[in-house]
Amino acid sequence: MLAELRTKSQITIPKEIVAKLGLSEGDKLDIYEDNGMICIMPVAVYPKNYVEALRKEVEQVKSNIKSGNQPTFENIDSLFEKLEEN
Repeated sequence: MLAELRTKSQITIPKEIVAKLGLSEGDKLDIYEDNGMICIMPVAVYPKNYVEALRKEVEQVKSNIKSGNQPTFENIDSLFEKLEEN
């Protein structure tokens, strides 16, 4: 598919691609050059405080696993069984 570069360096992404990727107005796209090609990739953007809180939680879980204080499960069914107990 061809797209035309317009004023202010704007292009329109063909609606077939927008639909296929499930994109909608306001979605963020990373645009970069790679070996002479222009690449456009949809991305999710999260606030820094959310990412930092998630990072801390993951580190805590890793620490708990290492010390044996984090429950682990052999499969998803055993996880759900444990959740239903509570």
